[in-house]
Amino acid sequence: MAGRAVAGAVLGALLWGCGLALQGGMLYPRESASRERKDLDGLWKFRADFSENRLRGFEQQWYRSPLREPQSGPTLDMPVPSSFNDVGQDGQLRGFVGWVWYEREAMLPQRWTQDLNTRVVLRIGSAHYYAIVWVNGVHVAEHEGGHLPFEADISKLVQSGPLSFCRITIAINNTLAPHTLPPGTILYRTDTSMYPNGYFVQDTSFDFFNYAGLHRPVVLYTTPTTYIDDIDVTTSVDQNTGLVHYQISIQGSEHFQLEVHLQDEEGNIVARGTGGRGQLQVPNAHLWWPYLMHEHPAYLYSLEVRLTVQTAAGSMSDFYTLPVGIRTVAVTKNQFLINGKPFYFHGVNKHEDSDIRGRGFDWPLLMKDFNLLLWLGANAFRTSHYPYAEEVMQLCDQYGIVVIDESPGVGIKLSQSYSNQSLQHHLEVMEELVRRDKNHPAVVMWSVANEPTSFLEPAGYYFKTLIAHTKALDPSRPVTFVTNSKYDTDLGAPYVDVICVNSYLSWYHDYGHLEVIQLQLATQFENWYRTYQKPIIQSEYGADAITGLHHDPPLMFSEEYQKSVLEQYHLVLDQKRKEYVIGELIWNFADFMTDQTPQRVIGNKKGIFTRQRQPKGAAFLLRERYWKLANETGYHPAAGKPPYLVKSPFTW
Repeated sequence: MAGRAVAGAVLGALLWGCGLALQGGMLYPRESASRERKDLDGLWKFRADFSENRLRGFEQQWYRSPLREPQSGPTLDMPVPSSFNDVGQDGQLRGFVGWVWYEREAMLPQRWTQDLNTRVVLRIGSAHYYAIVWVNGVHVAEHEGGHLPFEADISKLVQSGPLSFCRITIAINNTLAPHTLPPGTILYRTDTSMYPNGYFVQDTSFDFFNYAGLHRPVVLYTTPTTYIDDIDVTTSVDQNTGLVHYQISIQGSEHFQLEVHLQDEEGNIVARGTGGRGQLQVPNAHLWWPYLMHEHPAYLYSLEVRLTVQTAAGSMSDFYTLPVGIRTVAVTKNQFLINGKPFYFHGVNKHEDSDIRGRGFDWPLLMKDFNLLLWLGANAFRTSHYPYAEEVMQLCDQYGIVVIDESPGVGIKLSQSYSNQSLQHHLEVMEELVRRDKNHPAVVMWSVANEPTSFLEPAGYYFKTLIAHTKALDPSRPVTFVTNSKYDTDLGAPYVDVICVNSYLSWYHDYGHLEVIQLQLATQFENWYRTYQKPIIQSEYGADAITGLHHDPPLMFSEEYQKSVLEQYHLVLDQKRKEYVIGELIWNFADFMTDQTPQRVIGNKKGIFTRQRQPKGAAFLLRERYWKLANETGYHPAAGKPPYLVKSPFTW
């Protein structure tokens, strides 16, 4: 697509601790004594461009005047954040492919528009897939990629006149092409005896619905004109002393003072530092432990950074507080270690997906999901198959839920999706993902892709380069991708730290034959480990179940069949976890929407919960298993107790 900003030399100019080629930080917009935030959630004006070429909005320059102007046509009220697809009753809009337009007018505090020492920033949490942004008709930003934030400094625009408001216009295109991430193709149907003139459909190779829109919060926030731009934290442990290594990037001046304080959960200062780079020593440190692995899991310190700069008008300060978890991660040939102790992933794969809001961020839904994870005794999930909202990652830090953080590299099937153009974009996406999530202790591993055709000849170079780049960006975490290729043909597997394997035995083949699962699964594990001598995670397994559909003996799509598949897998997992299998993640946490096909009855039904978060029989089976696993591994005194007897995360 036109307008994609290409980052600089991919592996050049490595910064201390993190080799980012991207310019600028992406700190979460927190309020402080020097920073204010204005959320723009709510109803925005919305219009889809149904013109044949989808370009009428650009031809008529809809960004130059309010969308509600009579000459540009009617608008809808569209909630933000949400996907636009399921909010209304228009079937055309649900499956729309092309440009849609959002608009919102925001009133600004007087000090934002009059104080020239204040910097005003517009931040879009997620716009799927390609976005162009104007403020008061002036182009301020473009971004490719539907799951990561981007920003624009709009200070000059809002401080250049008497207006106390700004008009924000965002055009979003959800079209997926062979070089986007995820990839897709547009299929043109030219047989006019069967299709209207100009008819086309979006084709993808992934099994979830291509929801689009402004999926996450849009905010305005302020900083001083000299400000804390980025903070990079890594941690290590020397006996009982926690070591917090930090580097701080400042923009706006080269002459400043920096003070750093590390506070414990009671607000006591446990370490101090000065300058933009250093190491803080924390005697008798409280380590960040996963849920059910310690009596006080998810311990978070607060790194308080104070910037002071002298200007002609006097002293200027900026303050930012970053949660910090002190922990280590390591991989051996048969174990995954957190703080030097073996960790076994027992959890789920998820989707950001629910009724009406689609992929839109929603606090009640998010808290329901975390309460269900705690109820299950799950200690981990993978962000299948794209980065989740920043608020999700923050809750994982606070609750001790371990995360495998995955890029949108799903559906990489076509040979052209391994081109240099695709690789360059994938490298940039990993830079954006690491830049955003590098400081989260809950994130213990990066996943660069899900189920690519890693047996194709170009895949070897592609994944070797991609994984090496991710390791250069963040040497502190292992890197993987999730495969469903054969062990002896996978050209990317030699470069990963952990083998993550998806398999659906007795579902996508050998339909209904539960008796073959144990043999086939044991063979799968043995082949992978013999070939690579690396720890293995069963990163997906499961079966569809229609809620309330029962059959004995078990038949496919019944709740009994779903439970039986899981039970057969568990028998083998219990054998192999004593050797080299380090985790199991069920597919899926909850039912989710997909494209319409004869194989899907209003979505994928492999959830152990319904799309409305109600349990199927398999949820109770997994709950019993996960609490038993926590108890057997001796993680924490309450591991064998039901969840309601475990201390609430709010009282830890």
